[in-house]
Amino acid sequence: MHEKNGSEKQMEIDERWMELALEEAALAREAGEVPVGAVIVRGEELLARALNRPISLHDPSAHAEILAIRQAAAAAGNYRLAGTTLYVTLEPCIMCAGAIIHARIERLVFGAADPKNGAAVSLYRLFEDRRFNHAVAITGGVLREACAEILSGFFREKRLTSSP
Repeated sequence: MHEKNGSEKQMEIDERWMELALEEAALAREAGEVPVGAVIVRGEELLARALNRPISLHDPSAHAEILAIRQAAAAAGNYRLAGTTLYVTLEPCIMCAGAIIHARIERLVFGAADPKNGAAVSLYRLFEDRRFNHAVAITGGVLREACAEILSGFFREKRLTSSP
């Protein structure tokens, strides 16, 4: 019998939480929002889960990550979210990356890279800038295919329905 090492166990944990983020992304898609979902956990405790809602809330800052950070801070009774992990289906933009740093989130796990807006590894590498007062550990590509497919399917559908 194969005993799992620490990294295999962590991958299983990461995939389990990312599946929950994908559920949130699916809800966003059903609501006509860009399908991005996020969850924040501390250990095994779920602090927040959120979906992208800028269209329905008429709020350009209502990204899944921002809404999850707001929920988690309220649940924790503290705007600093030390010891937490944020799981998000799409690499965060620069606005969300800034909020992650300010919230002192310990670890970021994302699914699909975002070559147009990604601020973790794709377009910018904000978390590598040591001038900030907080470092964030990054794991990318968790359930990458599923995270990318929900996005590409959404935009493919949009193009088909908006064609003359």
